[in-house]
Parts: sequence; structure tokens; C-alpha cells
Amino acid sequence: MSDSTFGTASRGAPDSLLVVAAHPDDIEFCVSGTVMQWMDRGTRVTYCIVTDGDAGGYDEQLPRQVMADLRRAEQTHSAKLSGVQDVRFLGYPDSRVEPSVELRRDLCRVIREVRPQRAIIPSPEINWARVADLHPDHRAVGEAALRAIYPEARNPFAHASLLKHEGLRPWTVPETWLMTGPSPNQFVDVTAVFDRKVDALRIRTSQTAHFEDLAGLLREWLAEHARAGGLPPGRLAEAFQIVRTA
Repeated sequence: MSDSTFGTASRGAPDSLLVVAAHPDDIEFCVSGTVMQWMDRGTRVTYCIVTDGDAGGYDEQLPRQVMADLRRAEQTHSAKLSGVQDVRFLGYPDSRVEPSVELRRDLCRVIREVRPQRAIIPSPEINWARVADLHPDHRAVGEAALRAIYPEARNPFAHASLLKHEGLRPWTVPETWLMTGPSPNQFVDVTAVFDRKVDALRIRTSQTAHFEDLAGLLREWLAEHARAGGLPPGRLAEAFQIVRTA
């Protein structure tokens, strides 16, 4: 299966990909169709989830640690359904993320371990067009991930203990794709894997059970991206802003 891309350039599937997200389910909502198509073409994928989503959900009686455990399990199950086996959780508190030195170091560690050819991360900019993209965790994780990619992961003197004590050599990520940002310049046609994307989201009952028509909502959102990218009528797309980081 091949993916169709529209925008500033045509981008094929990378050999290796790191996807960084603030919460369990961010990936499935925003970029899983693109990831599935690249995996079908041989891309090795790692997911890195910064929080466990303990502040999410709709059941006020559910203890927060139970919610965190549930959302971790949902993320792991959903990722496996998409074909992703390598899922890493950093365990930062939901809704309290800051682009701290500690978070940047932890992200640098993952980058140097995975050594991806491409990274997908949240945009550090606000997307005023969609309320879900206003969540401050998204921007904090985007800023921390971008700073980890450039300049820290490639710099042997940044977070020196990673090299000195863990033997993790510097790594340069050549290209970074920003999700949920206000200025997309790349649109990936995911029409062919739309049903798989919906299935991966339906596993997340803690977050999606209240939607009367999850597929319809998602279809409407992806159709907007497709129109913005100039795709033919009836197509569905995920949107990105590509940043050269090499």
C-alpha cells in the first residue's frame, strides 16, 4: 500500500520513525493513518507517550491511577492493532507538563536509543481553529521535543550523562513533522486506512465511548484536511508541517 502526499514535496516512508505525543490517543486521532501506511511499506516505528492521561476520561468516580493504568493499556492495545510494538511511556503528570530540562533529557534519551530518520511531534504553536489543540500539554511537549531534536540530541555536550553513563551517542533527526499545528504544508491521503484508524480509536473506550458517531466526526475532520490540501473530493487526509532539522 502506498501513501499519497500533497504539499511542498513528495515524502516517502522513512526507514525509522519516532512519534512523540502528550497523551494516550493523540496519535490515533491525529496521525495513525499516516503511520499505518508507512509501516505497510516497512517503516520501523516507536511511540513515546509523555503522560499517562490520568486527568482524562469522563467517569468522576474512577480513581486517577486506575484511569492512568487504563489509558496505558488502551494505548498499548491500540498500537499493536496498528502494528506498533515499541511503545514507551515517560509517566509525566497529565495537564501539568512543562518543557523542563528533565523532559528534554528523557526525550533525548529516546531519540538516541531509537535513532529515527523522521520524527512526528506536536506543534509548539497554538492552533486556534480546533479546541482540542489548545491543550497546553501539546505545546509543552512540542517545545520540549523540538528542543530535544535540535540542538540537544545531536550535541554530545547536552545532557552529558546520556553519553558518559548510558553510552548513548548523539543522533541527528533529519526531518521533523509537526502535527496539530496552525500552518500545515503537507497532507497525507489516508482514505485507504480510514477504517483501521477508526478501529484503533474505538479501543479507547475511556475517551471515545461518549461519541455517538466517532467515524462520522473523524471523517468530517479528515475531509477538512483533504480539502485544505487540494485532494480530490471524497478523500481523507492527515495534516502536517514539515521542518528540516538536519
